[in-house]
Amino acid sequence: MTGFRALGLAMLKGFYRDRMTIFFTVFFPLFFILIFGVVFAGGDTQSRQKVVPVGDVAFVQDLPAPARASFDEVFDLQPAAPLDVALDAVRTGDAAAALEQQGDALVVHISRADQVAAATVQGVLSSFVDTTNLAVAQVTPTYSLQVTAVEDESLKGIQYVAPGMISYGITVGATFGAALTLITWRNSKLLRRLRLAPVATGSVVGARVVVSLAVAVFQLVLMIGVSSLLGLRLSGAWYMAVPLTIAGTLAFLAIGLLVGSIARTSEGGSGLANLITLPMGFLSGAFIPLAAAPGWLIAISKVMPMGYLVSGLTDVLVRGEGPSAALLPIAILLAFAAVLTMIATRLFRWDAA
Repeated sequence: MTGFRALGLAMLKGFYRDRMTIFFTVFFPLFFILIFGVVFAGGDTQSRQKVVPVGDVAFVQDLPAPARASFDEVFDLQPAAPLDVALDAVRTGDAAAALEQQGDALVVHISRADQVAAATVQGVLSSFVDTTNLAVAQVTPTYSLQVTAVEDESLKGIQYVAPGMISYGITVGATFGAALTLITWRNSKLLRRLRLAPVATGSVVGARVVVSLAVAVFQLVLMIGVSSLLGLRLSGAWYMAVPLTIAGTLAFLAIGLLVGSIARTSEGGSGLANLITLPMGFLSGAFIPLAAAPGWLIAISKVMPMGYLVSGLTDVLVRGEGPSAALLPIAILLAFAAVLTMIATRLFRWDAA
């Protein structure tokens, strides 16, 4: 027990004395949380698309007052401009569309460079044209459409950013911590001395695991605290984030052990860990959602353990899911940990030679 405690304290001191580890484990993901939190702070307000009319557009001017109010909620109608000026504004991204009227036809000029804005303009203007045609024909629509969000209006963009950034921070901390510690200790022959010392191998491994779990839980608490200041509201079985973090940390520790067993130098280990964790962050939906990704890319993301940590944390922290939502991600993360640990054990070397 004395050896276990001494090793644990030594590893903990090594963690907070290593500035690069502190940066990538704590400050790097916090930086992203702050950036995204500030960017999405106004996410509950609807952004309006700028539209430049070309000359007089009677269709817009003749809209009934309620329809014109709805139009103005979606579009920011700019002062009228000549066609070439309006097209330049669309081409340079200063406006989402240019709108002109040729007889009874509305002509909308869009830019393929901004597919989202183009689709929004087309869809909304099409609905206005359809509604106006029905009104002119004096036909009463049979069906109506009402859209409501399943979340309340207090939901902020940070709700969807925080789980991904927390997952990335935990991944980087556990992977780099395990890999670089193993490589450094092996190259300095500390591993060899520990093997010959009267300290059980289980104590060495156990101390590393306990320190990594403590750091990961600290990351979780710190990042949730900062995210709460930016508008994060916990819901559902949020306490299941702790077992999810523990299971995720074990999986990423196993990846770190695998990297540390393969790489011979700290530079090589750092590069290999970056090669694994950075693409995994994108392919797991930690930075950007994968809902619109191709099927083959989504299939690849299924073999990335970070994706299960991101989805699990999202479910229990912001989607209001119960504790059962975390069970499957925990089981999959533990399975990753078991398989990767077995592989790392086969490749483990006590000496650098």
